[in-house]
Amino acid sequence: MNGMILFLCIIWGFNFVIMKMGNDVFPPVLFAAYRFLFGAIVLFGLTRFKRIPLPGKRELKWYIVCGLLQTTYFNIAIQISLNYINAGLTSVLTYSMPLFLSLMAHYFIPGEKLTASKTGGILIGILGLFLAMDIHFGGTIWAPILALSSAITWALSSLIFKTKLQGCDTVQFTTWQMAVGAIGLFLYSVSFEHGPSHWSLMAVVYLLYSGILASALAFVIWSHLLSKMEASKASISLLMVPVIGTLSGFLFLKESLNSITLVGIALVLSGVWLVNHTGSTRISNSY
Repeated sequence: MNGMILFLCIIWGFNFVIMKMGNDVFPPVLFAAYRFLFGAIVLFGLTRFKRIPLPGKRELKWYIVCGLLQTTYFNIAIQISLNYINAGLTSVLTYSMPLFLSLMAHYFIPGEKLTASKTGGILIGILGLFLAMDIHFGGTIWAPILALSSAITWALSSLIFKTKLQGCDTVQFTTWQMAVGAIGLFLYSVSFEHGPSHWSLMAVVYLLYSGILASALAFVIWSHLLSKMEASKASISLLMVPVIGTLSGFLFLKESLNSITLVGIALVLSGVWLVNHTGSTRISNSY
């Protein structure tokens, strides 16, 4: 599981670089819409190849809810927030998701109580993100709240998956929630976004990476991990995603990397280690 988590974090972390470059050639929400459309097309092909049946009515309604929360609203909230607050603060608020998911799991998922050690690890990790992302406060108050709401909707979607869809096919779930989410993103982009799209070979490369690796493959992995692990332990590991994004920006975009950032990265890793070494990782035998 640890290798799969690291692989996921590397894919999503490097996708920060891809999204920055992709947003230079597409309007931001439209880029996200194309990304998840490509991902959904790939996954629909996979479901046909694997002969995965269509979802039943009970599952489909939750797939739609999760698609609107985890894909449509989540991405729109992030992109709007980025117009008013810096990327570092947006990343920290978005990746505070493990705190909210752990709180929800404490009350709604039997056997996933939020211990003092888990709470400490999550808070240390989020504090590390504040340092690593070079936070600058100021400006409007509603934009940070909007960014924070993206974390809450992501956590809520994960809670629904853990409580209502445990045992469902993770490929089927990812396919349908992604397709629904892509439709929502296209509707928003058509209604509210303006600006040209600059198609080129590199633009297609950005979409292929974000669509196939960072969407189709990565979200199937995330759903699989969430189905097998405690919610707090699966989600806290995602704090490494913006850390890897920061390191990727330093390596590929020549962005700055100072000593405070390195201290923050160390705290994030310490928090992840603390949560994941609180007792044994509970792995479910259900799928």
